[in-house]
Amino acid sequence: MGDIDWHVFAPGTERTTVDAPSGPLAHVAAGPADGPRVLLIPGATGSKEDFVLMMPVFVAAGYRVESYDLAGQYESDGAGPEHLVPPRERYDEQLFLDDLFAVLGRGSAPAHVLGYSFAGTLAQLAMVSRPELFASLTLLSAPPEPGQAFHGVKIIGPVSDLAPAKVGAGLMIWGIRRNFNRVRPGRIAFVRERFARTRRASVDDIIGLMMETPDLREAVRAVPVPKLVAVGEHDLWPIESHAAFATAIGADLAVYPTGHSPCETTPHQLTRDMLALFVRSGYTA
Repeated sequence: MGDIDWHVFAPGTERTTVDAPSGPLAHVAAGPADGPRVLLIPGATGSKEDFVLMMPVFVAAGYRVESYDLAGQYESDGAGPEHLVPPRERYDEQLFLDDLFAVLGRGSAPAHVLGYSFAGTLAQLAMVSRPELFASLTLLSAPPEPGQAFHGVKIIGPVSDLAPAKVGAGLMIWGIRRNFNRVRPGRIAFVRERFARTRRASVDDIIGLMMETPDLREAVRAVPVPKLVAVGEHDLWPIESHAAFATAIGADLAVYPTGHSPCETTPHQLTRDMLALFVRSGYTA
């Protein structure tokens, strides 16, 4: 795929703000207002722009597709635990969960929800808590194992306990900024700009949460909606771990010839598989 300007959404995309418990969240939406909802949630250091290439395909199929920046990330950099009532010090699990419910509460239910990386855990927590809000669940490159999620990561897994969350976050940010994944010039320029706005505390706290990933496998399996585990064959975690996770939660497994970011590098294949999942749910355009 060629390089693009990752700031630019398709014509007709609406930019809004969600008044969430942690503060204002940058939000985008496209497609018919009365169409079935699709909510795409980015992960740590990510943003709604990670789904620029997927959103028009959902719109063309008749869906109302949305995304938002997590609290402290990119254009939601003003949102944080200091705005909670009462104020808290950390970006904790409940903060992100309550924000997600605020976004889901702005439109019709149930919705098709995709959680990317850390947001995959967040989406599972939300579905177990409020299953009536979910028509289907897609977990994109999400941690496949509970506990210290980085144990299973290729290469660094054996030493992942040696560094605290703040150091681990710093190493991750350094590697992304140095473009070790060799992404195209337009993409890395956008990523570096996004880092300049993202609150470091938000990233540190998310990495800390990933080091204590809850075991939701039985509870997720018990929710009777179609589920998909979608990953690149060169993901951070081995495909064997993702396959075992998919089996444990009763999900289909889709593997693409790419790395940790199929939403950027194989967006049409991912969207195709999600649309097939939606058909199984019975909640279609």
